[in-house]
Amino acid sequence: MTIFQSRFRLAALLLAFPLAFSACKKDKDPEPEEDNEQITTVTYVLTPTTAGAGTATVTWRDLDGAGGNAPTIGTLNLRANTTYTGAITLLDETKTPVTDITKEVAEESDEHLFIYQGTPASLLNITRTDRDKKNLEIGLTTQVITNAAGTGTLKITLRHQPGSKNGSETPGDTDVEVTFPVTVQ
Repeated sequence: MTIFQSRFRLAALLLAFPLAFSACKKDKDPEPEEDNEQITTVTYVLTPTTAGAGTATVTWRDLDGAGGNAPTIGTLNLRANTTYTGAITLLDETKTPVTDITKEVAEESDEHLFIYQGTPASLLNITRTDRDKKNLEIGLTTQVITNAAGTGTLKITLRHQPGSKNGSETPGDTDVEVTFPVTVQ
């Protein structure tokens, strides 16, 4: 082998060396997207702050998920001109034992926001009373004030907002959305 051939092979080897190591270098795996929670049961309990009205509990349950059997939906019966404290509970009943998603939402409160929408708007006034570490509302607990007697609906939406929670309902995805019939009497 000539000196020229020897130098050519050495040069080729030196040029190939960095390529071999860069080709073997593993790219960092992308972070998996955070999945929305599976929620099969939503229970909203309203406890009156004054005497004379009973505790109101309403439940939405959809054990087989979207597209299967229709969910069972209770009616929320409230007393007119009454103030209630509210607490929501979320469960995944497809698992054994049943998973309490409420705890997960509380632990990840900076990624979740409940939206409460009464229709007509004059039926109920709802205020979220809990806050996350950034002082943004969450909605696991609420204050509900009923007005005059009437009927309507209450839509409750849980927004999953990892990295984008700003206090508005716009960012993120919907974990669960339920609409309850409401009677105020």
